[in-house]
Amino acid sequence: MLSFQRLNVYQRAIEFLALANEIVEELPRGHAERAEQLTRSAESVVRNIAEGAGRWSEADGAKHYKIARGEAMECAASLDVLKLRKLVALERYDRSIQLLEAVVGMLTKMVKPAAT
Repeated sequence: MLSFQRLNVYQRAIEFLALANEIVEELPRGHAERAEQLTRSAESVVRNIAEGAGRWSEADGAKHYKIARGEAMECAASLDVLKLRKLVALERYDRSIQLLEAVVGMLTKMVKPAAT
């Protein structure tokens, strides 16, 4: 197991990606664009956490963690749209948002503000 795979934030992001895949699989026909957007954002969270963990400099790592955080926020917005359109079960929506809140919280702590 690589070091980034041990990170709690990475494990929660993977858990969210699996749940997002389940949500996408249950979408009715005609929602391919919404499905693709959620999938791409969820995968980007995972990839950017891994890439950030693999960087040598703290600043370079932080850049990827910030991107991952933004993508996680985008996932939440995508879920809000699905909820509004009644395309996601409330239980799956709630669990997804819980996971994203955890991921965003951890990523926020991982990114140190720039010195002034």
